[in-house]
Amino acid sequence: MLDQVQSATDVAELMAGIGRNARAAARPLATASAGAKNAALEAMAAAIVAGRDGILAANAIDLENARESGVASSFIDRLTLTPQRIDGIAATIREIAALKDPVGDVIAEWDRPNGLHIERVRTPLGVIGVIYESRPNVTADAGALCLKAGNAVILRGGSDSLNSSQAIHACLVAGLKQAGLPEHAIQMVPVADRAAVGAMLSGLNGTIDVIVPRGGKSLVARVQNEARVPVFAHLEGLCHVYVDRSADLAMATSIVVNAKMRRTGICGAAETLLVDRAVASTHLVPILDALKAAGCEIRASAEIREMVPGLIAASEEDWSTEYLDAIIAVTLVDGIGGAIDHINRWSSSHTEAVIAEDQAVADRFFAEIDSAILLHNASTQFADGGEFGMGGEIGIATGKMHARGPVGVEQLTSFKYRVRGTGQVRP
Repeated sequence: MLDQVQSATDVAELMAGIGRNARAAARPLATASAGAKNAALEAMAAAIVAGRDGILAANAIDLENARESGVASSFIDRLTLTPQRIDGIAATIREIAALKDPVGDVIAEWDRPNGLHIERVRTPLGVIGVIYESRPNVTADAGALCLKAGNAVILRGGSDSLNSSQAIHACLVAGLKQAGLPEHAIQMVPVADRAAVGAMLSGLNGTIDVIVPRGGKSLVARVQNEARVPVFAHLEGLCHVYVDRSADLAMATSIVVNAKMRRTGICGAAETLLVDRAVASTHLVPILDALKAAGCEIRASAEIREMVPGLIAASEEDWSTEYLDAIIAVTLVDGIGGAIDHINRWSSSHTEAVIAEDQAVADRFFAEIDSAILLHNASTQFADGGEFGMGGEIGIATGKMHARGPVGVEQLTSFKYRVRGTGQVRP
């Protein structure tokens, strides 16, 4: 018992120190020049490329531990780093460096009748806490994005990816030092103790301004339930693809297979396929055959199983399940109205796609569904900050306050008002 108390005390002291260091680093970062931040980012990218072998060796340890624990193949995919993925991490950091610096950007300005000139200007949020699970690339994405937006960041990665994340973090710190920026601008929690998460959710004595969770349903639910600071979060990516009666069959087949199977373990992967009942006789079987040929397990409604024998029966639970695996739930709906009703009932408000040649159908889909990302005739796998030209993202926010959709550099800023006068006083 004494050891447990000592351990809790040690973690609390560790986290309090990390919070103080982050707050101290936030002030000079807020006024750091774009040139200094970009120099740090370029140095980070170079360090990651130079440190590829060390990062891969650290990742091999994490992968061995994960396989021994018997985790799903989709989890292994999220955890795995390859030379190509490491080069991709470095490329993403360079893309972030190339983005316009958001700090100081004038969002809007106007003049009042009394002569006051008012500007709304982007400012850093301050200190951001990022809590994530198995994706080691989030270490680099989050660190780079927060730095570009002038924020200090505290990273708490999952225990499964701790070795990989620490190896990447060392490259980020090297870049900060090379550019003369505070090395505590990007800190990584060095322990796997869950008490560290609780400390971050408490706000670390007021030193954390925003929490961004990126992970599974249980992690995000805990963050949303316990956090005492604002949260940018999505609970899960329960994404839908609707194939309308006006859809081009070849296009629909290509998009559905890509949306489900390109990478099954990402939050933008399609989990439910809705097909207009009016084209079930022409579109359904070719699309399902293409999914099966790609290795996808299909869980179908009773009506579909009558048409296509041998499929697994879908239960009501399947309509609310984020598989993150090569599994998809499929049902028929009565046109665009039926699709909207199904999505609005079951969606997690992340990403939905409509495949239709009828523009009126697409317009109604966009108007009546309120998910963070909506696509017309494109794969849900484009639900990604990099694909949006943001240079990367910390995550996809599905709430309705401040940040929504991909959380990139602009979403990691707040704003203030600058009011310029010529001696005005209020009567």
